[in-house]
Amino acid sequence: MQDLAQDVLTWKNFYLSGRLQKPVRILVDNWDIRKVNKVNLKAATSAALLLSPSEFTEGDLYANICSLSYMGDLRMLFAEDKNKVKKIVQGSYELFRAMYKPLLQEYVAEGLLNCQHYSSQGVFKQDCGLSSTNYLFSSLPCIPQSQMAGGNLGSNGAGVATRPLISSRQEAANCVRRVLRRKVRASSVRQALSGFLAAGGSNAARYLAKKMSKSWKSRTLT
Repeated sequence: MQDLAQDVLTWKNFYLSGRLQKPVRILVDNWDIRKVNKVNLKAATSAALLLSPSEFTEGDLYANICSLSYMGDLRMLFAEDKNKVKKIVQGSYELFRAMYKPLLQEYVAEGLLNCQHYSSQGVFKQDCGLSSTNYLFSSLPCIPQSQMAGGNLGSNGAGVATRPLISSRQEAANCVRRVLRRKVRASSVRQALSGFLAAGGSNAARYLAKKMSKSWKSRTLT
């Protein structure tokens, strides 16, 4: 549970935190992880907004949130359905809405988002100015922020760490992509190796062959 809470709050490995950014069924919870996870959901929303254009649909935003934990995943290159993110969002759309609607309403109230209509598929416009960009960037956990800032968050002269400032929206988006791809790539390699060792060579090979076949079909079907 300590490892879970640490990853949710800091994105140290961005594995468990990535899982909890999507709808899951929690079976055992001694730490009230749903409350802890609110920090993770807000950070995921901020990261997805930084990767979104000035106007987007609610579904587009959920797809961006869902895709965060697949950036840099080696399996997405050859062993996963290319439409995996789209299918996850379509199959769990109302669950995504239940998770993220309070945060979207909060950002609307703060003036970061403008909701054109909120029916079955809301359409949003966001403020892409530098002030809003730095606000969203500051909502990300400290570990990815530190890595985006080259490992140094700086100091205000009194020994208190300060948040790095971003000079443009494009810089912020590129930082998010670079750091998350690196984290997800490392996690996906560890998971693949663990699965291979746990299942054994022959079982792992058969599983991989099935995944690759499914991935190939998704890329050849129009």
